[in-house]
Amino acid sequence: MYVVDAEQHRPAMFSRYCRRAFAWNFDSASTEHSLNFLLSVSNQIGRRSILLPTCDHTTTFVAENLHRLQSSFIYPKQPAGLTPALCSKKEMYLLAKRFGVPTPEVVFVNSRKEVAEFAQTVKFPVMLKGIDGARLVRRTGKTMVIVQNARELLDSYARMEDPEACNLILQEYIPGDDGTVWMFNGYFDDNSDCLIGFTGRKIRQTPIHTGMTSLGICVTNPIVEQTTKYFMKALGYRGILDIGYRHDARDGLYKILDINPRIGAAFRLFVDDTGLDVAHAMYLDLTGQPVHASKSREGRKWIVEFNDFSSCMKYRREGNLTLREWIASFKGIEEGAYFAWDDLFPFWKEFANTISGKFGDLRHRWSTKLARRMRFTRATSNASISPTLGQNGPIT
Repeated sequence: MYVVDAEQHRPAMFSRYCRRAFAWNFDSASTEHSLNFLLSVSNQIGRRSILLPTCDHTTTFVAENLHRLQSSFIYPKQPAGLTPALCSKKEMYLLAKRFGVPTPEVVFVNSRKEVAEFAQTVKFPVMLKGIDGARLVRRTGKTMVIVQNARELLDSYARMEDPEACNLILQEYIPGDDGTVWMFNGYFDDNSDCLIGFTGRKIRQTPIHTGMTSLGICVTNPIVEQTTKYFMKALGYRGILDIGYRHDARDGLYKILDINPRIGAAFRLFVDDTGLDVAHAMYLDLTGQPVHASKSREGRKWIVEFNDFSSCMKYRREGNLTLREWIASFKGIEEGAYFAWDDLFPFWKEFANTISGKFGDLRHRWSTKLARRMRFTRATSNASISPTLGQNGPIT
């Protein structure tokens, strides 16, 4: 394996299976520079390689520039425009509606005035999401928020919206705990036939209630599987797919939340009895080898160690996780995102990154509190000299 990433301290770069790491930031570099960089990487490797983009931006980049890359890299060829459409919450919603696939209702807004009008008629809570989730993360550090009332909605919209280009949608909130969130992980060949597919559900998430899987379990769900296969066949989709659903107890439907036309962060939750996962299936198919999928490992659990510990503390503070439930939830865990006896360095690197991040957060909180206290001290000192400051000055 070869790794390309903007950051040079990713745990994967310290794996014994990483032959070499290359530093490159696709977000800040131009398309032409990124293409030249990838072609130079191919020259250094010395042969054609299979590409595995791991985020929406790089997935779209590869799909839209495959004609320039295919002499050096191997990657499934998608129908024109499909990859960016699936990455967009707006276009994904429209595609689901077009093909009759259940999905939460969405309202598209272009101004604060439209949001205010919407807030007068909607039943809260609602979801505020980014059409382009990656762009929203870069601006705010979040992909979505659950808002409970009109004031919170207007405040969140003002804080999160991109003034240069509208990037927010309002989505119907489907009630239910994290266990109502289902996943499909699969690989589709050049004919859009699913060669291997798995279903499972989230037990815990990071951030809680709205984030990525921190603890998941493999559970067979024929409805989710059949819906996904029908939808992807209709779209002509090819390659690895990671897709999320939520079960709506109000009407009994499984509704699509988002589609990742790429490998997902939780792909190692899903393996069959022989250990085959979607990455291995893609490798076999693209190199002309048969893919012999077996049955899913029912009840298999997978955990993101440090993320899940942090989430558990927050679930516990909410009152939604007891100590007994926490201990019992570890039963059935077969694999961690970072820990492996034959490859320990990524685990210790992520441990170091986590500790460093926690200390950084503490330092930031302490410095913020100290700065506030100093401002308050100065303000009260000035107020004792000039009474008018106490009414209209720094204290206020």
